[in-house]
Amino acid sequence: MKNYKLLTPGPLTTTDTVKKEMMFDHCTWDDDYKKITQEIRKGLLELAHVSEEDYTVVLMQGSGTFGVESVLTSIPGENDKVLICANGAYGERMEDMVRHAKMSYAIYHEPCNKIPDPAKVKEILEQDPAITHVAMVHSETTSGILNDIQSVAKVAKEAGKVFIVDAMSSFAGVDIPVGDWGIDFLVSSANKCIQGVPGFTFIIARKDLLIASAGNARSLSLDLYDQWKTMDVDGKWRFTSPTHVVLAFYQAMKELEEEGGIEARSRRYYENNRLLIQRMEEMGIHSYVDKEWQGPIITTFFYPENCHFTFSQMYEYIKERGYAIYPGKLTEGETFRIGNIGEIYEEDIEKVCSIIKEFLEAYNHESSVA
Repeated sequence: MKNYKLLTPGPLTTTDTVKKEMMFDHCTWDDDYKKITQEIRKGLLELAHVSEEDYTVVLMQGSGTFGVESVLTSIPGENDKVLICANGAYGERMEDMVRHAKMSYAIYHEPCNKIPDPAKVKEILEQDPAITHVAMVHSETTSGILNDIQSVAKVAKEAGKVFIVDAMSSFAGVDIPVGDWGIDFLVSSANKCIQGVPGFTFIIARKDLLIASAGNARSLSLDLYDQWKTMDVDGKWRFTSPTHVVLAFYQAMKELEEEGGIEARSRRYYENNRLLIQRMEEMGIHSYVDKEWQGPIITTFFYPENCHFTFSQMYEYIKERGYAIYPGKLTEGETFRIGNIGEIYEEDIEKVCSIIKEFLEAYNHESSVA
């Protein structure tokens, strides 16, 4: 089986040194392992620019969706109401979570290429005083758009609401001063911009609000308060933790620091993204999201004109030559997506664009011959 790099929003291509950490079998009760958990929690607070006095970190088994659902179903109380701002599949997934939990909620929709408008959020909050929590996605990988969470947070805090952010594919790839922006709960995942592997999610939580949520959880395994209460003692997870994934993540955090922290990694991602868009435009392939709101994580592209190839044909051609891309997730036209996070550098972007150019030339030649 050929090795290939992942041009996706995560899981992503990791370093050999991160992979190597998973060769060690660790016991969940071991003091050394619990110490690693505690150091991860402390390191995540530093990346979020918040203090241990005001915020804490909870690690939760499962994918990022588990973490978002844990927050949404643990923090709001029985008489609370959540406003979800959605402009893509992951905002809509939040709605699915609260609906399954039979929670009171309102939803504000925008098209996938438009960001939620803080003025509209303010208007909704003024019209519906029952709303107590506001939730939204930062990097909506449905399209690649980067939403303006800072402005929405300002509106939410001025109205006295709790603000929840799904920063799954943006945290550590985009600098987010959690406390300064007024974010109360931020959720991300091990296999995104910190460049670990899938297996757990983490929640950066305002400590007083987390403590006040005791007894609110609508699930045993996703009870955020109980998970924190156990973990905060000495680093012990409530239930079996993904030990190999935790060790890999710990190494990935060291490598983030070695690269130069969030500033350096964000710069690399942005440079990858801008080069990708430039090279694709040179081939007549245009991005779906306006450049003003295009995030550095993943980009949605329209198919070029006068081409009728299937995504599978293009995917297999590119994969055979060393890269895996992503199918489109939109309904209003033929699109595909290319991510540029993980161990991806300028030479990778140049190479995959060269492969795409070869594919288009080969396809057009075969079509004209046919």
